[in-house]
Amino acid sequence: MKMTELFLAELDGEAPPTRRTLERVPEGKNEWKPHPRSMPLGYLAALVARMPGWVAMTIEQDEVDLQPGGGGSEFTPRVQPTTQDLLKLFDDSLAQARRALTRTTDEHLLTPWRFKVAGKLVSEQPRHAMLRSATLNHLAHHRGQLTVYLRLLDVPVPAIYGPTADEGRFA
Repeated sequence: MKMTELFLAELDGEAPPTRRTLERVPEGKNEWKPHPRSMPLGYLAALVARMPGWVAMTIEQDEVDLQPGGGGSEFTPRVQPTTQDLLKLFDDSLAQARRALTRTTDEHLLTPWRFKVAGKLVSEQPRHAMLRSATLNHLAHHRGQLTVYLRLLDVPVPAIYGPTADEGRFA
């Protein structure tokens, strides 16, 4: 099996629980955060919704700088005003990821990719390694954070890899 097929399958497996989680983000609470050092809910939700698009970024660009000149990039999450906007961002990001994966090759995924912040090199790895760690694993991490925020806001947490206290079954 090709790496591209594996990544597509993983993306397809992670999409439904991610969407279910994003559907539950309450509107009007974008600035809420559980701790002063935590990300605000709206930023975290936008990050989760935007992260599938990082697959396309990793495939189509040789590097990204998340703070070029000290500002944000096109991949910096933008807080969405409504749940519908958040879901559209997610759907668009997912479509970008799928499109990029179907157009690339395993050979291309073996080539190096660089991650920078404010011009400083943070990491350089083969694209496939970045797809796994900095995108898909990172998405699961932040989606998990988002479920904690939901719990603290008394919003039912969806089943992801198994049942939750709110959903004793897979949804």
